[in-house]
Amino acid sequence: MTGSTPPWKRRFSKRGADQGPSDGPYRARDDERGPTLPGTASLEPAADRADHPVPEPAPAPAARRRAVALRDRATEGVRKGGDRARAALAHLADRVIDIAPRVPVRDLATLRRQFPGLGSEELADRLVAGATRATATVGAGVGAAAMLPVPPAMPAELAAEVTGVAAIELKLIAELHEVYGVRPPGGLGPRSTAYLNSWSDERGIDVTKPSTFGTALNGHMKRQLRQQIMKRMVRNLPNLMPFMVGAAVGAVMNRRDTRKLAERVRADLRKIQIPWEALPELPALEIPEDALELEPGDEGR
Repeated sequence: MTGSTPPWKRRFSKRGADQGPSDGPYRARDDERGPTLPGTASLEPAADRADHPVPEPAPAPAARRRAVALRDRATEGVRKGGDRARAALAHLADRVIDIAPRVPVRDLATLRRQFPGLGSEELADRLVAGATRATATVGAGVGAAAMLPVPPAMPAELAAEVTGVAAIELKLIAELHEVYGVRPPGGLGPRSTAYLNSWSDERGIDVTKPSTFGTALNGHMKRQLRQQIMKRMVRNLPNLMPFMVGAAVGAVMNRRDTRKLAERVRADLRKIQIPWEALPELPALEIPEDALELEPGDEGR
């Protein structure tokens, strides 16, 4: 018959095998298992048997315990390091906020007296040239101080560079706004805050839209300021290279960054520029009581 099993391939019951039914709870009939007589091994799960003790879990290997301890320690270190970094950035942002009102700014009348015969674009070019020389000097000085770097002093050197460059660039931003005839409204405090906002955004201030810039410090502005400071510190890390390489790198990078900032600010200010002949008579700018002494070259000469 097609499909039937040949006689020599048929399986026969072995003597002594369980002849019981095969539809029990654990399918007790199994030719390879042998008889399941009373007193023999049970087919029930061992966990349900009270006469067998429950095996205790084996302890984790020492290597695994060490790995877990190292992972926990690293996680805690990263968390503490992040907290310290945020605290350092907040402190540095507070320093920049404190020095902003102390930056000496020349008004348009003073600038025109110091640079007679120049138009607005030529005067802005002179201001940018002076600021780039000044920030390059700061970068070269920090790079020279890091010729034989001492690791504990590196954060202080970076902080000094960031605050020095920030003061020069804040002065440049303020004087560019004077040159293009778009002085922000308010006194020394609100104007300084507006210039801080411009520095952190790397954009010019649109005085025709007061909602686009802040004259009072808030959480959003402080976050932007911390992000800008972090970006500057990361860009300034090559300045700490030894053997005077950092001095050259710092000078080049600071000059490039200041020029790029000036180009962005000037591009925004050109859109809303007010010609000098159409400017109303503006009061002279206040002179800060404890004005900063900036690096040589910031006068644009």
